[in-house]
Amino acid sequence: MTYKIYLDKAREAADAAEAVILKYFGKGVDVQLKGDLSPVTQADIETEETIRAILSEAFPEHGFFGEETGKSQEDAEFLWLVDPIDGTKSFVRDTPFFSTQIALMHKGELVVGVSNAPAYRQQAWAARGTGAFLNGEAIQCSTVADWPQVSLSVGNLKTLAGDEAGWRRYGDLVTQVNRLRGYGDFCHYHMLAAGQCELVLESDVNILDIAALSVIVREAGGVFTDLSGAPLDLDTTTVLAAGSAPLHAAALAHMQG
Repeated sequence: MTYKIYLDKAREAADAAEAVILKYFGKGVDVQLKGDLSPVTQADIETEETIRAILSEAFPEHGFFGEETGKSQEDAEFLWLVDPIDGTKSFVRDTPFFSTQIALMHKGELVVGVSNAPAYRQQAWAARGTGAFLNGEAIQCSTVADWPQVSLSVGNLKTLAGDEAGWRRYGDLVTQVNRLRGYGDFCHYHMLAAGQCELVLESDVNILDIAALSVIVREAGGVFTDLSGAPLDLDTTTVLAAGSAPLHAAALAHMQG
C-alpha cells in the first residue's frame, strides 16, 4: 500500500499550521495551564484546528487524536496523531525549539510522519517505504556503532533520574560514548535521521511528541522503540532510538542491565 496521498496532505497541513504559528511567534501570547500544568496558548489551539480541518475534510472517515482538541473516531482504521506546537514552553519564550508533529497510524502501525519546525526552518517527512527527507533532501542515519565514536543526545530524563538502578546504568552508558549532548525535542531526532548523531534517549515523552519522528528515523534506516525495546503505541512514554540495529541492541542491553 502506498501512503503518499496521506503524506502529501500531512505536509499541506503542516505548511498551513506554520502560517498560523508565525502569526503569533515573537508577538507575545497569553499562556494558560492545562490540568497537567503544561502550558497552552491560542496559537496551539488555532494551529490544531487548522490541521484538523484540512485532514478531516480530506479524510472524513479517519480518526483524530490531537493534543488540544482530543480524540474522535479513535477506533478508525486510520488515526491521525497531532501535536500542533510540541515545545510550547520554547514557543512562548521566543526560542526556535518547537515544532508541529503530524503522524498517521494505520491499523496500529505508524506509517506517515511530518515534523515541521518553522522558526528553525526545518521540515522532515517520511512515509513507510519511501525513505526520509529533510528540507527536500534524502537523509540517512549514521551506522556508527562503536561506543568511542557514538554521539548520544538526551531529552527529558526526570523519571529515569528517579530510578536508582536505571540512573546508574545511564551513567555507565554516558562514560562509553564519544560525546553527550541534549539537543532535545524535534531537533535531535532530525539530527539522528540525518546521521549527525547516533543515539537518542528519553524517559518522559508523549506519543504525540514522537510518533511522526519515529517514522522519519525508521525510514532513514534507524531503530525506534521505547526503553524496554517495545514498539511504539498510544501509551508509549520513553524512547530509545539509534541509527542502526547493532547500536540499538547494544544500548538496550546496557540500559536493561
